[in-house]
Amino acid sequence: MNLRALMPFGSGNGGTRTQPPAHLFGSLHREVDRLFEDFTGNALGPFGQAQVNLVPSIDVSETDKEIVITAEMPGLERKDIDISLADDVLTIRGEKKIEKQEGDEKNRNYHVAERGYGVFLRGIQLPSGIDPSSIEATMSKGVLRITIPKPEKAEPKKIEVKDAA
Repeated sequence: MNLRALMPFGSGNGGTRTQPPAHLFGSLHREVDRLFEDFTGNALGPFGQAQVNLVPSIDVSETDKEIVITAEMPGLERKDIDISLADDVLTIRGEKKIEKQEGDEKNRNYHVAERGYGVFLRGIQLPSGIDPSSIEATMSKGVLRITIPKPEKAEPKKIEVKDAA
């Protein structure tokens, strides 16, 4: 489906409609956003800080010989990440812990608290037949890189038909 077909106003799909003025739907747009935030609980956390999505952004690419997954993991170290393969699903699990500060934490007043902490999971379906021992993972500058060699494709085997006895 063409993405432009989904865009109603001034999308270059041959129509003569023009885009309505921005102020026409501005208040409706803000009200719908507020309703979704109230429903999903994404507006503010228990202490007034913005909720942060901990699930890392990933890129998955492949060549004839391998699959490469890169994931952004700012603030994490190798020891904070677990990678496993079960039932052809590669799972990346991580935990971003609150940093321990020196000094008197009880007297610290936060003015802005937007950083997120906690556990995240990310699962990626892989082709069957991958050898877990062949998977390599490295981490540099907050980017996790997982290299997965593709399994050899099974060659079709011709089965000879014999006469029944």
